[in-house]
Amino acid sequence: MNLRMADEGKEYIIKNIETDDEELDAFLFSLGCYSGEPITVVSRLKGGCVVSIKDGRYNIDNQLAEAIIV
Repeated sequence: MNLRMADEGKEYIIKNIETDDEELDAFLFSLGCYSGEPITVVSRLKGGCVVSIKDGRYNIDNQLAEAIIV
């Protein structure tokens, strides 16, 4: 399932990042968002969601959330 379908407040382990864009992949990696890392959906917004990765919180849009497979 992708991150957009994930439940709020539950910790998931990232299985894969499905994107053909190398720049986007590198950006996610710089945030600590890569296979094997835990990620939590903190809250949902109209255009995306707030996620917690390592010690940071980030607002990501729905397109990006769909690329993150948990």
